[in-house]
Amino acid sequence: MATREGDWLRQAKRDLEHARHALEDGDYEWSCFAAQQAAEKAVKALYQKLGADAWGHLVSTLLSNLPASIYPEDALIEKAKELDMHYIPSRYPNSYPSGAPFEFYTREGAKRVIGYAEEIIAFCEDKILR
Repeated sequence: MATREGDWLRQAKRDLEHARHALEDGDYEWSCFAAQQAAEKAVKALYQKLGADAWGHLVSTLLSNLPASIYPEDALIEKAKELDMHYIPSRYPNSYPSGAPFEFYTREGAKRVIGYAEEIIAFCEDKILR
């Protein structure tokens, strides 16, 4: 059966572009969420290439469950953990005692996690193309 890693990887890159657009528009919470989604989809593309199932949304867990032969450096998993923190709180007010999510997000934070997503996408793309 054919895998769809190319579809997943293209969508990951598209989500990354959305993160960049949201950054420029000042929608930092959406930028962080889109960066998390981009990284998640890139890792799921890698799982597709491996012929494996990938369930869940935690990028750090998905990376940590990769086979030893392509296991990422711990630093990349740590960056994924920061991305994971934006999966729910970036969208839901009840993630905070008061205030809306957009009030807690900054340009610098969004730039940082976009960089992390770029690194994760590059890692996955390298493994997929080998």
